[in-house]
This record gives sequence, C-alpha cells and structure tokens, in this order.
Amino acid sequence: MKAISLKQPWANLVASGKKTIETRKWSTNYRGDLIICSSKKPDIYPAGYALCIVELYDVKPMTVKDEKKACIKVYPKAHSWFLRNIRSIKPIALVKGHLGIYDLRLK
Repeated sequence: MKAISLKQPWANLVASGKKTIETRKWSTNYRGDLIICSSKKPDIYPAGYALCIVELYDVKPMTVKDEKKACIKVYPKAHSWFLRNIRSIKPIALVKGHLGIYDLRLK
C-alpha cells in the first residue's frame, strides 16, 4: 500500500479523525488509500508506527476555509490533501519512514 509519514501531533490528529486535511507544499496526482505513519521525530508516542488508513480523495491549493480541518493556518504554497474514510488499525512498528508517498507493506 501507499503510505506517508506525518510528524506529531499531526499523525495522532489524523488517526483520531480531528484532522481531515493534511497539508504539504507539494501536490500529488495519487488518489486512494494511504497508510498514515508517525515519524520517529519528534519522539511523541507512538513515534515510528503505522496508525491508520485513510482515503486521499482530492488535493487543492489551501484556502482559509481549510484551516480548521487542517489544524493549521494557511502558509505559502500549501496544498490541502482531503482525507476521508479513516480506519483505525492496531499500531504497527515501522523501521523507518520516508519523505513523500512511499510503498509500505503491512504485515
């Protein structure tokens, strides 16, 4: 499956359903399921784990309207990645996260 690493506390906010828009300074044509992984830094529990699966269904330039669901203010060149269908999984320890969207096999 495709995966993406988020720093904390953003990864926990997505996994809890409180954050339904992820923001990046880059866009992607990818649409579909993504495993949300928590980066190892900062060391906020559960650092370095796969936390949930979400559906990435749209990407657009970020607007002020997106701030509440993104849990962050608009910043230069920000893109809103719209997430839905958040599915909890038992946290799975990862060896290492990566930049960008990457392939990850859940065991």
